[in-house]
Amino acid sequence: NVHCSRESYHLYSGKRLPSVRYLVLVTCKMPGLVVFGRRWGIASDDLVFPGSFELFVRVLWWIGTMILFTYHKGHFDCNGRGVLHSYLVGLLVVLALIILSLCAIVYVSGLLQTPVPRRSIPALVYLRAILYIPELVWACLGAVWVTDDSKGCDPATVGAVIAAVVASWIILLFTGLGVVFVFDPMGNPRPQPAAMEPLGVRDLQSNEGTQFFSTARSLAVKVWENRLRLLCCCLPQDESHRAAFSSIAQLVGGFFSDTDLVPSDIAAGLALLHQEQDKMEQNRDPDVMVDHSPSSPIGEDLETELEKAAHCMRFAAAAYGWPLYVYSNLLTGPCKLSGDCCRGRVAEYEIVGGDHLGCHFSSILHSTGLQYRDFIYVSFHNQIYEIPFYVALDHKREAVLVAVRGTLSLRDVLTDLSAECENLPIEGVSGACYAHKGMCQAAGYIYKKLVNDGILNQAFSIAPEYKLVITGHSLGAGTASLLAILLRNSFPTLQCYSFSPPGGLLSKALADYSKNFVVSVVLGKDLVPRLSIPNMEDLKRRILKIVSNCNKPKYRILLQGCWYELFGGDPDDFPTEMDNRREEELSQPLLGEESLMIRHSSSYQSLASDDSPAHTAAHLPLFLPGRILHITEDGPSRRSCFSQVRYRADWSNEMAFRSVLISPRMLADHMPDAVLRALDSLTRDKSFALCPSSSNNSQHNTI
Repeated sequence: NVHCSRESYHLYSGKRLPSVRYLVLVTCKMPGLVVFGRRWGIASDDLVFPGSFELFVRVLWWIGTMILFTYHKGHFDCNGRGVLHSYLVGLLVVLALIILSLCAIVYVSGLLQTPVPRRSIPALVYLRAILYIPELVWACLGAVWVTDDSKGCDPATVGAVIAAVVASWIILLFTGLGVVFVFDPMGNPRPQPAAMEPLGVRDLQSNEGTQFFSTARSLAVKVWENRLRLLCCCLPQDESHRAAFSSIAQLVGGFFSDTDLVPSDIAAGLALLHQEQDKMEQNRDPDVMVDHSPSSPIGEDLETELEKAAHCMRFAAAAYGWPLYVYSNLLTGPCKLSGDCCRGRVAEYEIVGGDHLGCHFSSILHSTGLQYRDFIYVSFHNQIYEIPFYVALDHKREAVLVAVRGTLSLRDVLTDLSAECENLPIEGVSGACYAHKGMCQAAGYIYKKLVNDGILNQAFSIAPEYKLVITGHSLGAGTASLLAILLRNSFPTLQCYSFSPPGGLLSKALADYSKNFVVSVVLGKDLVPRLSIPNMEDLKRRILKIVSNCNKPKYRILLQGCWYELFGGDPDDFPTEMDNRREEELSQPLLGEESLMIRHSSSYQSLASDDSPAHTAAHLPLFLPGRILHITEDGPSRRSCFSQVRYRADWSNEMAFRSVLISPRMLADHMPDAVLRALDSLTRDKSFALCPSSSNNSQHNTI
């Protein structure tokens, strides 16, 4: 028996399995609610919080109306008392019906430890929607009474009716906004009833499954392309932008097109994954050392690289211009920049392009401590695949330094999201050479500027003995790494310091090639160095698995997850039904083919089989550039706001970043000021110890 409504069926396979009889046991949680003939971006168990809040308001409203009616004993001494009496009686009845419907919705939506699906939720939603009609009529009636017939009435009574009318309109307004918020433009991307059997085994033919998934994917791509055009309406709608929108829509639209997840499912899955990861981290043996890269240098070189990285990070952070400078210096930054910006000194800076007020360049001067004469070229020109950068002479380190800015505009976001692979053949590199498309295009743009426009020739004509150093943060880090690869053959001694680079950047051959001249610095649980299409696919699979296996109420998961994020505590165990099922299946003897029973966990599982179009195009693996220097906080993960943070640094390898870590710090650790602060702390604190140890017959060191 399959106790499940048609909208939450799980497509087990897109092809027939001959000579096999199987039974699908489903624990349904109805991830996509289907009402009014379409699927919505809300699940049946998402109605607990909004229903409880409205129920609380309605109960208070009903009690206040009853007190008013009882106080006057149903008799009112004013004009229009008959209308007022009818209004209050009708309002009490309407509120009572609404309260009963909300109680039923909250109760049914909160029934979680049951195999029976919430098939009555759509009917309750229809009932609640019907009750909006009399509420609207009574709101209009109350407004008419207040306008025409309230003269001579008790001011408190008039005020109460006005409050009731205003409350009705506010609730109706927020209900409309809620409908818009949960509206799913893709409608009901599920097989039609004719394509499925309500009971027993459902089996789609291969061509039917192919046509269905192709249609769903095309619709998702179209929806996301329209969203991107609306979001980027201020940008030129030229051919390059349209191509970028289409490429990004193909990537994003196909990501969840084969699942029936709603936003609350994803939030619950992330909360569960965070606690699961913390539990595994607490149980990890501290004596077990991480396998580090065999090519990692010895401790003295690690200390030297940290000092160089801290120095280069100042230039990478300065490339962000005045926004980061003001953010890092809230008290003094605006005052220091105001004079330069207001004087309009941009006319004095002939080498600066795209900085209309001169604020960006003034902040770079303050951040780096360089003089105007030390800069060769500064560009704040920003378009898709064309990002700002500057070239300066770093006399302290005797280097011609190229700093590339990270993400700071909507155009930069489009460059980030253009995550397809693009061929990048490099002379002398064997193996497949490909890289992140958006950053590869940006690196090509800067390469042409530096080489074709003679910027590097100009710099080395001034300081021929200097070496070339390239640096950047985030988007700038990925672009800087690719730029270093392009320039490596022309400048064999160049070095690149890449801070918080994106994980999906280089093919394995290019990543190994870059280890000789690129150092990547990653702080803590930063999301971006772990961000790649295969990693996101892995995260999706983990969310699907943990949400489908957990038999706890979603509202409890979300509440406990919020409490855990804010105040910490011990991770919850969340026992699952799947654990018990696995134990039962392992304890049972194997059955013959004719009596084979296949058990599946939930309708949350991916609707696409391994042979479906959604899974045919495997994404090429991409890796972080160069050697990876990982900085982590030394001590407990939870600490007071006023405690001093101590950091440790060690060499890692790309395999340590093949999974996304869920943490409140996953975004904060990516901020350039946080990376700079950690590097400054490591280089300033000279009391650190070098701790050599052995791993796989290779040395690695920790500071």
